[in-house]
Amino acid sequence: MHETRATYFSVDIECSGPVPSLYDMVSIGIVVVAPDDSGKLRCGETLYLEIKPQGPRIDPGAMKVHGIPLAHLLANGITRRDAMVRVTDWVTAHTRPGTKPVFVGHNAPFDWSFVAWCYAVEELPNAFGYKALDTKALATGKLGLHWFDSSKEVLHERLHMPAEDLSLKHRADYDAQYQAELLIRLLES
Repeated sequence: MHETRATYFSVDIECSGPVPSLYDMVSIGIVVVAPDDSGKLRCGETLYLEIKPQGPRIDPGAMKVHGIPLAHLLANGITRRDAMVRVTDWVTAHTRPGTKPVFVGHNAPFDWSFVAWCYAVEELPNAFGYKALDTKALATGKLGLHWFDSSKEVLHERLHMPAEDLSLKHRADYDAQYQAELLIRLLES
C-alpha cells in the first residue's frame, strides 16, 4: 500500500482524570507512520513529552494507571502551551510533502479530546485539524468485530501481534508505538 494523501501520527496520551478541562493531559507520545521507499507502511520517529498539570482536579486512580508521580510532573513537566507548540512543530516537520497529518488513536475520541482541548485553551491551531482515525472503529469494520471485541488484547491475537509489554503499557510513547503497529496491520489486512 502506498499512501499518498496522509501522514499518520499514532497518538497516545496519559491524563490525570477522565475529561479535559477538569483534568490534564500529563504525557503524550506520538509515532509517525508513513510508507518507506518500497511503499510499505513503517513506524518512524517518536515524540514523548511530559506536561505539568494545572487543572483543578487530580484523580488518584487515573494517576495510578500511568504511574507518573505528580511531584515528578510538577518538577519536570513542561507547560501545556510549550507541549502543544512542540507537538505542532514536530508534526509539521514530520508530515511528508503533499500529505496531511492524520491523528490516529486507539479509542481516538478520548485521546483526541484532550489534545484538541489543549490546543483550544492555549488558542493555538490544532496540528491535526478536527478529525481523527480510530483504530477500534477501523478494526470493527475491517475484521468484522463487535465494538466490545476491539480491544488491544483481542486485536493482538486477531492480527498476530506480540502481546503488549505490561511493564510499559500506559506509557504514552510505548502505547503510541503499539498502536502504530496495530494501524499498519489493520491497513494491510
